[in-house]
Amino acid sequence: MTSLFDPERLEELGPHEFRRAVQRLMLHCGYEAFSIDSPGDGGGDLYCEGPEYTCVIQCKWKKRGAIGRTAFAEAREALYSGLYPAHRAFVATNRHFSPDAKKYWKQLENNRISVQGWDLRHLKNWEERYAREWLARKTLRPYQNEAIEAVEGDLRNTNKALLFLATGLGKTVVAGEIIRNILEKKPDAKILVLAHLKELVEQLQRALWTNIPINVPSQIVGSGSTPDDLPGLTVGTQLSIQKYMAAGYAPDLLVVDECHHVGEDNTYAKILSELGDTKILGVTATPWRGDGFDIEQNFGRVSYSCGIEEGMKKKYLSAIDYKLYSDNIDWDAVSDLSRHDYTLKDLNRRLFIAHRDEKILEALFEVWRETVAPKAIIFCQSIPHVKNMHRAVLRYEKWRKAEVIHSNMSPSERRSALTRFRQQDCPMLLAVDILNEGVDVPDVNIICFARVTHSRKIFVQQLGRGLRTSPGTYKEKVVVIDFAADIRRLAAIHNLKKSVTGEEKEEVDYHNRIDMIFEDTQAESLIEEWIQDAADLETAHDEYRLNYPSVP
Repeated sequence: MTSLFDPERLEELGPHEFRRAVQRLMLHCGYEAFSIDSPGDGGGDLYCEGPEYTCVIQCKWKKRGAIGRTAFAEAREALYSGLYPAHRAFVATNRHFSPDAKKYWKQLENNRISVQGWDLRHLKNWEERYAREWLARKTLRPYQNEAIEAVEGDLRNTNKALLFLATGLGKTVVAGEIIRNILEKKPDAKILVLAHLKELVEQLQRALWTNIPINVPSQIVGSGSTPDDLPGLTVGTQLSIQKYMAAGYAPDLLVVDECHHVGEDNTYAKILSELGDTKILGVTATPWRGDGFDIEQNFGRVSYSCGIEEGMKKKYLSAIDYKLYSDNIDWDAVSDLSRHDYTLKDLNRRLFIAHRDEKILEALFEVWRETVAPKAIIFCQSIPHVKNMHRAVLRYEKWRKAEVIHSNMSPSERRSALTRFRQQDCPMLLAVDILNEGVDVPDVNIICFARVTHSRKIFVQQLGRGLRTSPGTYKEKVVVIDFAADIRRLAAIHNLKKSVTGEEKEEVDYHNRIDMIFEDTQAESLIEEWIQDAADLETAHDEYRLNYPSVP
């Protein structure tokens, strides 16, 4: 049996993989284990909730030498920081403790301070005595079983499969079950999972631990981690895996997460062309690309598909109360637009008057007051815009702990902001596009679009941040406040409304309200005519031209 705590492997993999090994051990021992390793963590690396107690763990990896008393002082600080409702603290290490550390540990015990040490011998003992081989299998929804059957059929027949599941419907769950089925038949199989962002890699590895037995190795490549060998499950970015592919690494299965990033001529495409007989599975929530490239060229026809509309109808996604405000039409421009052959880009620039942030926050505050346990994400246009909006929201007493996330922040700063947002006392997160993919905060029940989003893909990704259901919380629905300034956005909501609340449905959930709010009926009539002018307007490019109706 391969141990999580093989000393030679731990020495090769380094401190981050040691922390992940401890986290994985706690999961297999029946605890929920969360990484809290970020600035402001109060001295902790892992926070664990279990049947007997909660604890915070300080993980100390060293290549050689002993662990000193400082590690116990940091664990004590984390225990009493007030950041975690922990009963105990532990120091886990791949080495041994110095005499001074053991002396300080004894002092803490004498003062009834619950801080203890786990060396490599202790960790191995826990693994052998208490860790389950497999984590409990998740209860799958009917459509997830259908997706697994369809994907596995295509992998058998063509070595390729493509899965399209909207955000919140569990594409990683389905991919994980397929990996589990492979490992049950072939325990030494090599599985490679690729993501396009470093921030998604550790999240993916953590999610897939559910589907691999404890004796199957798991490692991340990239972000300073360069293991010599890649047994079992490997998770990395397309850039980090290239040198291994060049050296002859050949996985049994490649899973490409967010596979819409695979293009006609990019790093992903090069990797796929070198894989030979490897089975390839692409998974995505948004299969559209801006350049028109069809990802079916790489992954074959879609094996299984379930979009937002179908997920909402089946009640696997949160009910939605969508308020789309289009009060800002420049009526002086309408007649001119009707006489000239303008493109969509021209139309959007000339038709809409920019909204003031103050008006957006007024609408948001009204929704906030009517929502039980409100938790909101505001999507902003740019980094200067998100900073300005943040200054504005801090003037509201209820929003004083709002967080910001954008691409100019370091990875640790972004992780820290997201960690605080997941906690109950942080009510709001303001973001630019970096929040589009890979973020799972199910209790979000307010989404505010304070930006223009021309891309259908980005719009669907951002909307998906609020569509996850959250059993056991106050969340009954997600309220969306959208200040649209793009004719394609209006078309997208028009089509969503028609699909989810259309006449063909015998009974409409009263929570699924999708309202287009106009100042007058003339605006609504105008937009309706333009939307109906092109059936595929929602995905049209900027140079698309409409036959605009005349306006008296």
